[in-house]
Amino acid sequence: MTATVDQPSQNPPATRPPSAPQPQPTGLRDRLSRFLTSHIRQSGMVVALLAIVLLFQVWTDGILLMPLNVTNIIQQNGYILVLAIGMVIVIINGHIDLSVGSIAAFTGAMSAVLMVRNDMPWLLAVVLCVAMGAAIGAWQGFWIAFVGIPSFIVTLGGMLIFRGATQYILQGQSIAPMPPALQTFSSGFLPEWGTDAVYHWPTVLLGGAITVAAVGMQIRRRRSQIRYGEPVSGVPLFVAKCAAIAGALGTVTLLLASYRGVPIVGIILVVLTLIYAFLMRNTVFGRQVYAVGGNAAAAKLSGIRNRWVTMLVFVNMGALAAVAGLMFAARLNSATPQAGINFELEAIAAAFIGGASSSGGVGTVFGAIVGGLVLGVLNNGMSILGIGTDVQQVIKGLVLLAAVGFDVYNKRRGGH
Repeated sequence: MTATVDQPSQNPPATRPPSAPQPQPTGLRDRLSRFLTSHIRQSGMVVALLAIVLLFQVWTDGILLMPLNVTNIIQQNGYILVLAIGMVIVIINGHIDLSVGSIAAFTGAMSAVLMVRNDMPWLLAVVLCVAMGAAIGAWQGFWIAFVGIPSFIVTLGGMLIFRGATQYILQGQSIAPMPPALQTFSSGFLPEWGTDAVYHWPTVLLGGAITVAAVGMQIRRRRSQIRYGEPVSGVPLFVAKCAAIAGALGTVTLLLASYRGVPIVGIILVVLTLIYAFLMRNTVFGRQVYAVGGNAAAAKLSGIRNRWVTMLVFVNMGALAAVAGLMFAARLNSATPQAGINFELEAIAAAFIGGASSSGGVGTVFGAIVGGLVLGVLNNGMSILGIGTDVQQVIKGLVLLAAVGFDVYNKRRGGH
């Protein structure tokens, strides 16, 4: 007979030490700090844009925000902002496009050949030129996505090819004038109702609708975040954010309405911004672009057709480059061999200043628009002050370097 000894239980009940309560931010300062930290990539450049506007408003003795000058800023930077929308999508996808300036010049030259030399109806010529830009983007996208040549090399070659093609088509001479209907793309305004109104009422109504839509989007986004358990800012901060958005849009609306109304370029930009913001945020294709740019290998394993996504991104970039080329040709009222020079640099700078990451997978269409406006306000303000173009280039280069350095700092701080 053997004695038995009670053995201790092999799986004793686990006792979890009491965790220390996590401090919750209760003060307005703490909540503001948490809000800015979580939105720093988006809100940082908006604050910087507002600061630059206020600074130049003081330095220029109020000239910067005069209605005529605000209209000029929109019309002078419209084609760069269109390019920035396409460029930020390319960068999110993890690539770069150095050829957009040459494509814009080439399609602008082709539009002049079709409309001025061959008397083609302007609308048909516009459609053909946009299709031509998309075809050029598809050609470059094929070499990048399916052959595997780096986008830097392919688009650098495209920049040289289409710059030379532009000079060949124009034979070193400008073609002018462009059809009056096409000129409305860059110099036209929304028609007025009546002649004795103090404000341009169609612009007031359009601005009010955009303001309501923008605030409504913020409310829907907040409700969606709450529904899915995502962290959100406090009610006071959210109300302040919506009030700031409404105030900024209302101010721009009244400034434009006190002159000749919103320019057609502004309407085109608003429509493109809304379409592409929705595309990148709310569609399968937009999520695939972010996934491929963030981690191409993981995206492929999850069933995403990486090559076709990249291909479509460059098709879109080519089409938008054609739109920008048409807008620039309409603004100059001619097609010139020197059109489009440095457009690609401005578009890339706008995307990076607006929060896009150099490694891909990060960025927003709205951020690219803000980045483009930062460059536009800098150009306009420094020109009003009489600062030379050499100093302007230095300042813009420093702004771009600071934006990319800020991106690298955030990645290291976050442990990426």
